[in-house]
Amino acid sequence: MSEAELSHLFLAIVLLLSAALGTGYLFERLAMPRVVGEIVGGMLLGPTVFGWLMPQWQAWIFAPGGATQALDALYWIGLVLLMFTSGFRIQRNLTREDRRSVLAVLAAATLPPFALGYAVPLVIDMTALMGPAGNSLAFRLVLGIAVAVTSIPVISRIFLDLSIIETRFAKVVLACATLQDLLLWTILAVATGLAAGQGVAQAEAGALPVLKTAGIALVFLVLSIWLAPRILPALSKNRFNLVSRASPIGYVLAVCFVFAAIASLLGINAIFGGFVAGIAVGALPEARFAAVKARIADISLGFFVPIYFALVGIKIDLPQFFDLWLTVYFILLSSAVELICVVLAARLLGKTVLTSFNLAVAMNTRGGPGIVLASVAYGFGIIGGELFVTLTLAALITSLASGVWFRHLLRRGCPLYE
Repeated sequence: MSEAELSHLFLAIVLLLSAALGTGYLFERLAMPRVVGEIVGGMLLGPTVFGWLMPQWQAWIFAPGGATQALDALYWIGLVLLMFTSGFRIQRNLTREDRRSVLAVLAAATLPPFALGYAVPLVIDMTALMGPAGNSLAFRLVLGIAVAVTSIPVISRIFLDLSIIETRFAKVVLACATLQDLLLWTILAVATGLAAGQGVAQAEAGALPVLKTAGIALVFLVLSIWLAPRILPALSKNRFNLVSRASPIGYVLAVCFVFAAIASLLGINAIFGGFVAGIAVGALPEARFAAVKARIADISLGFFVPIYFALVGIKIDLPQFFDLWLTVYFILLSSAVELICVVLAARLLGKTVLTSFNLAVAMNTRGGPGIVLASVAYGFGIIGGELFVTLTLAALITSLASGVWFRHLLRRGCPLYE
């Protein structure tokens, strides 16, 4: 990398970090999700604003070359660390009293919405929205996930900001989102495996490629969650483990990137490896690893993850790819399906109308995972620019709506869960 490219790289990092953290802080002060502000900060630096006002300066700072390749590496590191820290938050303890509610809401929030998203391209020609990979099966899987996905990081942050994270309502929602994420990220691993590792003809030839990729993802998930909590503590205390003795933080990060590398080699996506690594590390003894996880989360959320979200924002080219009616139709249709299905399921369980609607709004919060889904699918060529922008805007708008709704309820003193 030349001196000029190094200069571009450091300048770009400063601008990305400043825009993401500054705008994220402003959004947080305005009682809106921080992640939305971080993406908006990236949009300010991208073709939507900076590139529109001063295209030559924007092209000079983010010019293709060594600096851009380094930023791409930071993008993937930030994405893997985001999924890694999200794995820490997995809810593992379901009370017997709420288990029935969790399973019913999970089924309602996942199965019909996913089925709708998967089926729509079979009825309506959406070829124009597909990416260069040209894999219709992967496209349908991604669209199904996009309609069903719920954000653990954003909804957790909303609950934390409103001081309701320890409530019964929050525990039910996070338990549902946890199980849903495990299922949907496995499906995404299958979709990216089909798009990246196989040709269109092979992927469409039959069920064998899909079953093979899904089987690899499930075996990797089960073995990792079962073996890692049994092996990692012993490895961390082994006197020959010089990495762990030198730096527990370095050791845990190495574990994360080993999982990501293995997942990538297996053709099931590095971010799935990062997520599974987070689940495995999150199951380790809190007394020994709580401080380590907290410091890794601080580093990730203070540097790498904001840069990732800012880079997502830069990719949002509203002048070129924004389709108003596509965005409106997708948000209205996907939200309506999610809300109706969850409300009906909760009402059948005997929940009040308000409680049912609260559960539906929470499960319709797409946030970070919705954005990750859009950026990963776009990066693998599964979807095109128009759908990438639509999915990202849907994640932002549903997250904003959830934050506003729950803040409004608490101000009026309304119950969340009855």
